[in-house]
Parts: sequence; structure tokens; C-alpha cells
Amino acid sequence: MKHYLISEIIYWVIAIISIFSFFENRGINDNRAYIFLGFSVLSIFMALFRRHFRRKYSKKS
Repeated sequence: MKHYLISEIIYWVIAIISIFSFFENRGINDNRAYIFLGFSVLSIFMALFRRHFRRKYSKKS
């Protein structure tokens, strides 16, 4: 169960770094900024997905 929590935290950290990189590159390189924005959306989705399954499996145990 602990590996679900660790991977969820890693996805949140990736999302935060990607959002920071989006704002950092927004005026300089728009293509790169939108790639980072996509990574942040994907990371947030994966973190919420992991949270859902972590809670689901903890209720079974």
C-alpha cells in the first residue's frame, strides 16, 4: 500500500515542477511551455487515479 502513496506523491511533484516550467517558458518558447502544461495535466490525472485505487484497496483490507 505504501508504494501507491509514494507514486502519488511523485506524480504531484512532477505536476508542480511542470506547472513551474510552463510559466517559466511561456513567453520564451510556447511549444515547450504547452508540452509542460500537458505533462502537468497528465501528472495530476495520474495522481488522482492512484489516489482512487489506493483508497479502494485500503477499504478492502
